Amino acid sequence: MSTFDKREDGFEKKFVHDEELRFKAAARRNKLLGLWAAEKMGLTGEAADAYAKEVVAADFEEAGDEDVFRKVRKDFDAKGVDQSDHQIRRTMTELMDEAIRQLQS
Repeated sequence: MSTFDKREDGFEKKFVHDEELRFKAAARRNKLLGLWAAEKMGLTGEAADAYAKEVVAADFEEAGDEDVFRKVRKDFDAKGVDQSDHQIRRTMTELMDEAIRQLQS
């Protein structure tokens, strides 16, 4: 195997690792977001855990974070929870940072 082949193989492995980390971080962020949203809606215990799983599952509807945002926004509106779009998106960003920290430790 030439040096070029070794470098190419290394880049491919790093790409796979980074994509795996991104997927795990997004799933963890979505679970944390679901638990945060559940608390805002007054859900506790098993109901909160079930809601968090629904938020994680919502991420598989389409690429990106909009499907998760729409789910939380719709549920907040249905329950009368007063959170702006900006607050939800800011929380999503903060929880992504937290999810990455958790995965790295």
